[in-house]
Amino acid sequence: MKVSEVMTAPPVCVAPNATLAEVALQMAETAVGSVLVVEDGALHGIVTDRDLAVRGMGGGLDARARVDAVMSTRVVTVEAVEDLGAAYRTFRRTGVRRLPVLDAGRVVGVLTIDDLFLDLFRRFADLLGPVAWSVLQEPPGPPQEAGAPDAP
Repeated sequence: MKVSEVMTAPPVCVAPNATLAEVALQMAETAVGSVLVVEDGALHGIVTDRDLAVRGMGGGLDARARVDAVMSTRVVTVEAVEDLGAAYRTFRRTGVRRLPVLDAGRVVGVLTIDDLFLDLFRRFADLLGPVAWSVLQEPPGPPQEAGAPDAP
């Protein structure tokens, strides 16, 4: 399975000149904890809600300060065509919780730990669904022994 099959697309992005207030509003409106800082399709950085709180407000910055003042510029990325196993290894190796997804150097999505959990949940559901359905089809009561006559 490829990263592109599990990633969230399109990602939530802001321009490098967006203000901290605009970024916080964008996060609130889209219910995300991070946004990618992108200009003309090129990734410039990533900013999390923690960056806004600690580096921004905690650092004494005004809500009108630019997001590029608090964003992380050393961003670990993954390619859209990479195998999902490679992304798992990248998460484990780096300890990050979000990986911007690139295709030919342009941002096309974001892969998060939550995306991986949802993928695993779907896989388990696909595997266990038929088993669960067969259990639901069994009549109520104690299981009968093989060859025992049916109860009236």
